[in-house]
Amino acid sequence: MIEEQVKKANIQAMKDKDVDARAFYSVLMNKILLEKIAKGDREKPLDDASAANIIQKLIKELSEEKENYVKVGNSAQVAVIDRQIEIAKGYLPKQLGAEEIKEIILSLADRSVPNVMKHFKANYNGQVDMRLVQEVLKSV
Repeated sequence: MIEEQVKKANIQAMKDKDVDARAFYSVLMNKILLEKIAKGDREKPLDDASAANIIQKLIKELSEEKENYVKVGNSAQVAVIDRQIEIAKGYLPKQLGAEEIKEIILSLADRSVPNVMKHFKANYNGQVDMRLVQEVLKSV
């Protein structure tokens, strides 16, 4: 379970006095808790697909934040965010590439946009970037 791995890594980051990793884990654990509250059960562990979605959103947020720091020339903060993004990517399952997505789309009988998106959401949740699926689908 991703949630358990994050909790253990957070404890290790505290022991190591790793401020950057600790900041990342704090934000991630907070977002996981908010998701659990939204689902109505704080005690039940979050499934890996939901946790992966949260991590993907967090990576996008960090990337946007990094762009802003690049614009103002704060290279120290850019390095911190790069490290946090690398930590986050370590918790994601292997992402499907454009070729793999294309093969899956071609194997489907119904290649309409809603059907393809529904198929990937149901079967490959957390393993694909839905924007990439959309781009590949347009090119098919």
